[in-house]
Amino acid sequence: MKLIRVEDIAKYTGQQVTAQGWVYSRTDKGKLVFLLLRDGSGFVQCVAFKDDLPAAIFDQLTRLPQESSVIVSGEVREDKRAPGIPGGYEIGIKEIKIIQAAAEDYPMALKEHGVDFSLDNRHLWIRMPSQWAILRIRGTVVSAIREWFEINGFINMDTPILTPAAVEGTTTLFETEYFDEGKAYLSQSGQLYNEANIMAFGKVYCFGPTFRAEKSKTRRHLTEFWMVEPEIAFCDLDGLMEVEEQFVTHIVKRVMRERGPELKSLGRELAKLENIEAPFPRISYDEAAKIIQESYEKETDPEKKELIKFEWGMDFGAPHEALLTSHYDKPLFVFGYPTQVKAFYMEPWPGRPEVCKSVDLLAPEGYGEIIGGSERMSSPDLLLQRIHEHGLPEAAYKWYMDLRRYGSVPHSGFGMGVERTVAWICGIEHIRETIAFPRMIKRMYP
Repeated sequence: MKLIRVEDIAKYTGQQVTAQGWVYSRTDKGKLVFLLLRDGSGFVQCVAFKDDLPAAIFDQLTRLPQESSVIVSGEVREDKRAPGIPGGYEIGIKEIKIIQAAAEDYPMALKEHGVDFSLDNRHLWIRMPSQWAILRIRGTVVSAIREWFEINGFINMDTPILTPAAVEGTTTLFETEYFDEGKAYLSQSGQLYNEANIMAFGKVYCFGPTFRAEKSKTRRHLTEFWMVEPEIAFCDLDGLMEVEEQFVTHIVKRVMRERGPELKSLGRELAKLENIEAPFPRISYDEAAKIIQESYEKETDPEKKELIKFEWGMDFGAPHEALLTSHYDKPLFVFGYPTQVKAFYMEPWPGRPEVCKSVDLLAPEGYGEIIGGSERMSSPDLLLQRIHEHGLPEAAYKWYMDLRRYGSVPHSGFGMGVERTVAWICGIEHIRETIAFPRMIKRMYP
């Protein structure tokens, strides 16, 4: 019999097939045993009828523990009532081989578990349908990211994870000794290196783990996360926003096309993702500040009022971003942030040195910033001034200064956090579920 993947089961209606995997759940009904089998690509109902199997095998099935590994063979039948992902099909078991009957004390039994218990057993939690669906979607997001860049002429450049200096700020660095060379730091970003790479290749991107030693416990922060960072020569801020909206639209469309069953299993409102189409709305930081201030003045609930308290020059918090995006059903660009709340390398706004050519892309439904980007500073003199203002070591940035001395051009780039993007697309609350083994302030196990 043909060995199939469960995700392809619709192609085999009426045919004899073999599937191999693990028993997610078992239901006994007299002469029938229903097994929900997962094989890594999906979940399918398998039905064993007592008269179709040897008595000893059928008896063993009635006692088969969750997560036992099996190989089943039988006919694929269409049945709209059959549970599973994608669902609507079942396999009538004619043969079954039990590879291992799992231990009876499976920690992630089919009942409610607390967050800490689930994270302690993350190695098993990822087998559950919701976690499996989220990580399948993540895989497609990653594939779509690479696909868009390849189609659009970007070259993947691997940038160092160990670096001699900060990119975003010295207070969020993980520090280590580097032989006899002094201190080294886990990378916050590959951006500075990609600014060198674009002067050789024009359009590049890096994609890898990023580390921030922020002592943040919010649902939007991890200490280790994955970020994709394109950099583009001869690109201004307006051109950068066009790239971002095309990029995000491509990712969402591909997930919708390939991971509909997984999204539905998570209860995601697909109509909200169908709205994601370029162009995206754009407002300035000044306009955003005005919207927030007007909402603050109208708000009558003291608690809500305190949450959105705001004055010009502040960075946005999660309540501010949620308020801004509540007016839109697409991601929202906010551009032109105050220089004081952004990194040292951002180009100042012409005629307004207190504002820089920066832009954040805020996801709708309260998910907040998923992309942060900017037009980079082109002037070597101004860059040196900024390095001094931020208290950064000039010697460590000598090579970065060289990029402004030998053929400087307007250039821009952004960073997109994969986990935040996946959380938004999936419609889930916390990004700790969007990576197989999350790293947080108080968690390094397993």
